Amino acid sequence: MKIKNIIPIAFAAALMSSCGIYTKYERPDVNTAGLVRDSASVADTLAVADTTSFGNLPWRSVFTDPQLQALIEKGLESNVNMLNAALNVQMVEAQLKVAKLAFVPSFTFSPQGTIASWDGNKATKTYSLPITASWSVDLFGNLLNQKRSAQMSLLATKEYQLVVKTKLISNIANMYYTLLMLDKQLEVVDNMASLVKETWNIMKIQKELGRTKETSVQSAESNYYSVLAQATDLKRQIRETENSLSLLLGQSAQHIARGKLDAQSLPSTFSTGVGIQLLNNRPDVHYAEMALAQCFYDVNTARSRFYPNITISGTGAFTNSGGMGIVNPGKMLFNAVGSLVQPIFQHGVLIAGLKVAKAQQEQAFNTWQNAVLSAGSEVSNALVLYNSSEEKSQLEAKQVESLKKNVEYTKLLFNDGSSTYLEVITAQQSLLNAELAKVADDFYKMQAVVNLYYALGGGRD
Repeated sequence: MKIKNIIPIAFAAALMSSCGIYTKYERPDVNTAGLVRDSASVADTLAVADTTSFGNLPWRSVFTDPQLQALIEKGLESNVNMLNAALNVQMVEAQLKVAKLAFVPSFTFSPQGTIASWDGNKATKTYSLPITASWSVDLFGNLLNQKRSAQMSLLATKEYQLVVKTKLISNIANMYYTLLMLDKQLEVVDNMASLVKETWNIMKIQKELGRTKETSVQSAESNYYSVLAQATDLKRQIRETENSLSLLLGQSAQHIARGKLDAQSLPSTFSTGVGIQLLNNRPDVHYAEMALAQCFYDVNTARSRFYPNITISGTGAFTNSGGMGIVNPGKMLFNAVGSLVQPIFQHGVLIAGLKVAKAQQEQAFNTWQNAVLSAGSEVSNALVLYNSSEEKSQLEAKQVESLKKNVEYTKLLFNDGSSTYLEVITAQQSLLNAELAKVADDFYKMQAVVNLYYALGGGRD
């Protein structure tokens, strides 16, 4: 069939087709109503009217501790997952370039030469230096949809790179604040150890004066060793956390330079942004949507395979081949061919391919919808953690002040003989537990800020 006859037929078939193989991806409707739950109101749904999200802040504006900033910068440079995510982007960029070059004719050069002698006669030398060009005419969107799919894959890969970055920043910050919490708890335990040791010494003096029994000394001694054991356990946790943080930073396990828990300053007023912003700010949500868009174009590609493949090829050769009526010296030979291949029966391969592509698109939509709901849930959890930790910390501060007074009064009463050694030890243990709990809740409040920043898609430069 001649080329000039193939193309009009193909155009007519394309115009008659209404399968939508040329359509572009459009974001489908996704449920964002009541996405973020109010942390206190019984109405549940958070009434969010602001449009500027806390997650839009650069990470340096959120984490202002210079030592933490240095750790984050090192992690972004050296973390293995970050390095691999960057390599993934490079690989997908190369694949996109291949998809774009599919629209350009391909060229091959295949020189040939022969020497032939018939029945002992003089040898005949022939040669051919052909260059062949082949061009696929993309009338039915096969190459177009493959290119669009590759473009969505690149966008998804770049979003995944942001997912890794955001997660890395939040993990480094959480581990850093964990170290500050453990340092503070160790300080509290060390101070209590001194207080308990002092009580033990008082008990020994009281025993020598005959004012108390051996059991009081033994109880004070036991309480002292119990506090020392807590300090040992905290030191172990500090070392393990330093090791884990070092691994995140892409370095061997070592001491982590850090500040003090009491010196930290984190935002305390948050705006979460309207629900639809989670579709744009959260890189994992956007990654899921780009995966959906990629599946959309894969469905179009699967549909386009039901239609003809049109190929135009041409050859130009410098040859002296006598079989072609050409004698020395060599001359140019040109040839052009047009072909159309229409699939008729492919053993169900094309139908199965379309069904698989549609199922994968449906799966991608479900994953995207779930990513949106998960984002809202994480925002809700971070808000309630912050509010509850703030409230508990305030109550525990009052509890600590009351227990400090109780410890002093109990010691005075014990010296006067109006209190027992058990009351003294119990008061000290209650104070220690309250102080450790307050430090933990101060940390949880800081952790909630980190989690909220991550949940709102933070991590921007």
